[in-house]
Amino acid sequence: MDIISLQSGSAGNCFYIETKGVKLLFDAGISGRAAQQRLDQHRKDIRDVDALFVTHDHSDHSRSIGVFQRKFGMPVYITKKTLAAVNRGLKLGILSEVRFFSAGDVCTVKGVQVHSIPTPHDSADGVAFVVDDGTHRVGILTDLGHVFEGLKEVLRSLDAVILESNYDEQMLDTGPYPFHLKDRIRGTGGHISNREAADLLNECAPSHLQWACLCHLSEENNSPEVALQTHHSTLGEAIQLFVAKRDGCTEIMQL
Repeated sequence: MDIISLQSGSAGNCFYIETKGVKLLFDAGISGRAAQQRLDQHRKDIRDVDALFVTHDHSDHSRSIGVFQRKFGMPVYITKKTLAAVNRGLKLGILSEVRFFSAGDVCTVKGVQVHSIPTPHDSADGVAFVVDDGTHRVGILTDLGHVFEGLKEVLRSLDAVILESNYDEQMLDTGPYPFHLKDRIRGTGGHISNREAADLLNECAPSHLQWACLCHLSEENNSPEVALQTHHSTLGEAIQLFVAKRDGCTEIMQL
């Protein structure tokens, strides 16, 4: 299984998973050109992608759905509520291949299962995803809202995870954001912090998880160095850690 974060952060999110000949993208918050070029760096062809899955309607995850579908010919898996919300805010254009699912459903693409998990993030119908190829399970757990019931059980089932680690609590408290935005980020519909993500990994996964990739780091209220320091102070060296870039792709992370 090959996993690549093509970009993750408030400026755009997109993740690639390839396993057993099946190629999947998750979210379309970056331009089609950027996605194509970053996959080209790893000798992957975006036109070979079998499906695009969308977590939720916020533009940093959805703005290029139409481009991905029309330019590269991939079907879009999305909930009806999410697509309706995207269409209210963005001009996606005509989509010729849309495959609807409901939050909580399991979708199958050429034998690979994609489990959708409802999240309390402040979006129309947000989900996280777990990809299961029958040998390994990897989670894309971002824009979670808060540490909701059932999240720990999901983590305990995974071999690897791309996990939101959005903000450092002190940096958010003392940073330039207005109070209402700070309240939204740390509220029940916002994001989870470095400390919350580290505690989750420490409680649920260190004996089983092969690696974790920290994603959706805030540019104003976090940094790769701060996030890693927080996680290492909790986890030690129990889990290999990667950090998704806000403006580029990671190396290929494998299972």
